[in-house]
Order: sequence, then C-alpha cells, then structure tokens
Amino acid sequence: MTLLMKLLTIQKAAAQFGAGEPIIESLGEGLIHRTYKITFPANESRIVLQCLNQTTFPQPENIINNYRIISQYLKYQTHSLHIPEMILTATGRLFWIDEEGNFWRGTEFVNNSYAPSLLGNEKEAWLVAASFAKFTLSLEELNADQLETIIPDFHNLSFRYEQFETAIQKANIQRLLKSTHVIAEFRQRKFLVNFYEKIKTSEDYKIRVMHHDCKISNILFDKTTKQVICPVDLDTTMPGYYFSDIGDMIRTMACTVDENSTRWEDIDVQKKYYQAIIDGYMQITRSTFSMEEQKHIHHAGILLIYMQALRFLTDFLNNDIYYKTNYPEQNLNRALNQLILLEKLEVFLQTTYQYDLSGNS
Repeated sequence: MTLLMKLLTIQKAAAQFGAGEPIIESLGEGLIHRTYKITFPANESRIVLQCLNQTTFPQPENIINNYRIISQYLKYQTHSLHIPEMILTATGRLFWIDEEGNFWRGTEFVNNSYAPSLLGNEKEAWLVAASFAKFTLSLEELNADQLETIIPDFHNLSFRYEQFETAIQKANIQRLLKSTHVIAEFRQRKFLVNFYEKIKTSEDYKIRVMHHDCKISNILFDKTTKQVICPVDLDTTMPGYYFSDIGDMIRTMACTVDENSTRWEDIDVQKKYYQAIIDGYMQITRSTFSMEEQKHIHHAGILLIYMQALRFLTDFLNNDIYYKTNYPEQNLNRALNQLILLEKLEVFLQTTYQYDLSGNS
C-alpha cells in the first residue's frame, strides 16, 4: 500500500467517527495496532482512531463488547475511575469495517494527557501500580464471566509449560543443543507449575477482572499535575488471577534492562521499584485479597517472568513462528535474559523477605 493510499484509508475511517476534514497524527509506540490522533477542526473535537490487529486478535468484536460492558458498569459506580468513552460511528455502531476487512474503532481523546514509555522514579512506579489496582478493585463486583476471554490460556502457566515440552520433542538438534542449559533451568522450576495448579483449584484464589497488559505506557498521566488519570489499552482485559497484573509490572518495570538486552551482567531487579510496585498495588487491593493471595504476593513476579521465559524459548525451539526477531538467536537470548532476571529475583526475595519460592509454606 502506498503512503497516499494509506492516508486515504485512514481519512475514510476517520470520517465514520467524525465530521469534516480530519487532521491525522500517528499516536504512541504500540506494536500491535495502528493508532492515530484525529482532530476535526470543524468542531474542535479529537478522537483516538485505531485499526485493530486481527492477526493478534482474530475476534476484535469481543474486545469492543468487553469494553462496552466495563464502561457501562463503571458509569454507575460511585467514586470509580473514568475510562475513555467509545465513539459511535455515523450509523450508531461501535466499530467500522472497511472494504479490505480492516477493523476500526474510535475512542475519546483525553486532553492534556501523556503516556510515558519509561519509568522515571519510585513515585511513578507506586502510582502506576495503584492505578492498575484501582482498575481491578473498581470492577470487583462485576461478574468476570460476563467478559469474553480475549486470548485463551494467555497466563495459563500449565499450558505454557506443556507448549515448552512439546517444542523440545519437535525441535531440530541444532536449536536443542544451543538451548540445553536454559531447558534444564526451566525444568528445575516445574514446581512453579504445580503452584499455579494449586491456584486454579483453590477457593482462596478468586477469578477477577484483570488488565493483563500492565506497563507504564498504558497509563495516562495529567501533563499539569503529573497525577494518574486512568489506565488505557483494555484489549486484553479479561478474567484472570491475582498474579497477572502485578507480575506484569514487576517483569517490565522493576528490571534494569529490557527483555531484548544481551548485556547479561547488567540484568538485575531494581529493588526500590519492586517495593514501590508491591506497596502501591497492595495498598489498594489488600482488603479484597485473601490471606493466601497476600501471603504469596511475591510469587507474582516469579510466575510472570518464568512464563515469559518459557514462551521465548518455546518460540526459539519452534523456529521463531510467533515473536518477531531481528537475528537468528534473539528468542534464545530473550529467554536467557528472562532466566537471569528470574534468578536475580529469586535471590532478592530469599535474602530480603526469606521468601519460600516453592509456595508450600
């Protein structure tokens, strides 16, 4: 598609959600959807226009339906948070499908807001954690069964481990030999899969509405006050367990380098950020968490890092069919990166909290 054709396609999509000649700007750094800020000068209105990735989300109408349920529920709760409104098309629908089958949606643009891409300090870590916690707390009484499961088995550790073992059986010998050490380390931690099975079968671990993509770039801040406005990008919001959101933040926000780094000696846990995330999240949710969930709160980061490490190595053994790579061993290096982070977190939890990693105590 030429640049002109792409622009005409965006203009046509924008016209479904507003009137007049639109001003189009690319928005954010998202890797999944194509996202634009659309300004309609005729009435000085602004919206966020997105073309949803139907490879990642083959049933985008489920995302729309979940957002509708959540938005309507929050409207009638006292002291609940505000999330951006969905914009109706000219025909009164919540989405529009173009001639090529592309799926478009529009949402309210929140003025005077920004979404940082990197964590700046401990206060920000606390605010982000508290914001995601408030999101789940605000939906505490919403029946999670009303929501569609957008990505089946997304944080199902048993399923991810099974995929890992299947990949080992089918992998070519060269990739297996390169992965021997990492495979052995992952197998030594299968007790984490057993802990996950305990979560699934115990009444002490409630199914809640979880965001499932808890990174700082999915939080809007006010440009003037620097305070949190609300979480955004609710595409993976669906039923889940206590560890998903806080574990996601620990994995992505409490690490010294990102998952693509091969500076092995620089990989570590940022202790102050870790504690700020735990404190911010638990200050909001402690009253609704069971004693078992509180007791095993430090398993959240362990489970998510281990799960993501398994997924990277599984993809490497499957010849890189899921994650985009820029060089042949990138997924193996990503898995090793996450393994080192996991090892550092294990040591930190044992020395700082005398925490039992097995989850048996």
